[in-house]
Amino acid sequence: MIGDAAPARRLPPGLTAPWLMLLLPALYSLVDAALVARGAPLWQSLLSVVAAVALPWRRRFPVTVLLLTMPGSYFDDIWLAPITAVYTVAAEHPRPRVVVPCATLFALVEFFHWPVSEQSFELSRDTALYAIQSVMLAAGPAATGLLSRTRRELASRLDELTRGQERESRLLAERVLSEERGRLAREMHDVVSHQVSLISIQAGALQVSTPDPGAAGVARTIRELSVRTLEELRHMVGVLRAGGPRMDTPLAPQPRLADLPRLVEESGLAADTELVPGDRPWPEAVERAAYRTVQEALTNITKYAPEAAVHVRIRARGRRLRVEVRNDAPPVRPAQTLPGGGHGLVGLRERAQLLGGSLTAGPTPDGGFEVRADLPAPSS
Repeated sequence: MIGDAAPARRLPPGLTAPWLMLLLPALYSLVDAALVARGAPLWQSLLSVVAAVALPWRRRFPVTVLLLTMPGSYFDDIWLAPITAVYTVAAEHPRPRVVVPCATLFALVEFFHWPVSEQSFELSRDTALYAIQSVMLAAGPAATGLLSRTRRELASRLDELTRGQERESRLLAERVLSEERGRLAREMHDVVSHQVSLISIQAGALQVSTPDPGAAGVARTIRELSVRTLEELRHMVGVLRAGGPRMDTPLAPQPRLADLPRLVEESGLAADTELVPGDRPWPEAVERAAYRTVQEALTNITKYAPEAAVHVRIRARGRRLRVEVRNDAPPVRPAQTLPGGGHGLVGLRERAQLLGGSLTAGPTPDGGFEVRADLPAPSS
């Protein structure tokens, strides 16, 4: 059955090398000239050798090489060199007005080959058969060359159509992604922005109405965090709706290592910090990853161990920046924790891996929890 047929075997790459394809016709044309020229004068043999030696240049000068093979075909009756030249003319020239005269010339030379006899002009059965043979001898390689050129053009057209389909598929995927980004932006704006705005309003009202200075400070911090969250959310929604960051729209300032003290202070946790990033400048992506790692770790501690002591360490270790956030065992487990999706540490691990680093997170022997990230700087 056709479906069960074995796939066609391809020739080894060495047998289809371009230099071999150029030299092989010249070699078998020399063999043809040697077989035909037995007992012939030297000048006839030289014409056949010239026809064979000219074949390696047939792709660059197809018509010229064909003309060089005609004397050998006329005087010495060789076939392989002119057949190869006719094929090359048909394969390389897209115009029939060049192919037809060249094939006709070879047919005439083959029919009226030297020495010309009177039988060539007789209207006989043998003459008609020989004329048909001469025409077929020229038309065969010409038709094969035209077929080869048509096949190359079809393959090029098919490749162009394939690239066009891939481009259309990519544009369709980008449009679907843009629509999904727009839907996600609307959902984020409708849900998160509304809730954070209410938190900010309530915190502002509490800050104004409470007589307790401590509660007023906490309310002020909550309000500032809410406003900052709204600004970041507004920027993210704009990026999602635009399908990506635009070059003419400046991005909001991204957090750096210098912002970590304020982050730890605003967390409200009993944290001691040791920030020794070294004297070398770290890439922006490394500093941002370090900031997000500390931010996510402090958020988790606020959820699950708000009363525990926290230790934040950032040190330079050669070309790597070591980030460690660890909390001791909490004295009292919170009765109710804030909901979490469990994707924060996964995202941090992926961010570290994209930079060529690593992130580990897990409980400590004393009942606490530790997050450790190694973020390398790229080689300059």
